[in-house]
Amino acid sequence: MQWKSILVLEDEYFLAADTARSLEVARAHVLGVCADKDEALRVLAEDPPSAALLDNNLGGGADFAVAEPLAMRGIPFVFMTGYDLELIPSQFAAVPRLQKPTRVRQIVDAFEKMF
Repeated sequence: MQWKSILVLEDEYFLAADTARSLEVARAHVLGVCADKDEALRVLAEDPPSAALLDNNLGGGADFAVAEPLAMRGIPFVFMTGYDLELIPSQFAAVPRLQKPTRVRQIVDAFEKMF
């Protein structure tokens, strides 16, 4: 399956690199690997992705600043979090969620189901 583009927001370098590599092996185009929300919001404004993978804790606690514009634009995304999944706001109840630690295959599977 060919995916158009995926934005990866993840601040753990090795997890981000492994995730990007695995998505590319699965024939996705990784539009950007961002380590912070400001970088992700810039990529989103300049070249909106077809989908996104979001870590909602980038060291400063739960943050949904990237999820909100994605949802407003109708761009599908997956949460990958170490938080209790119940802490994700109800407005994102339908968003697929992966609990860390996550195997890379789970991430690829989540996008295959999405597309």
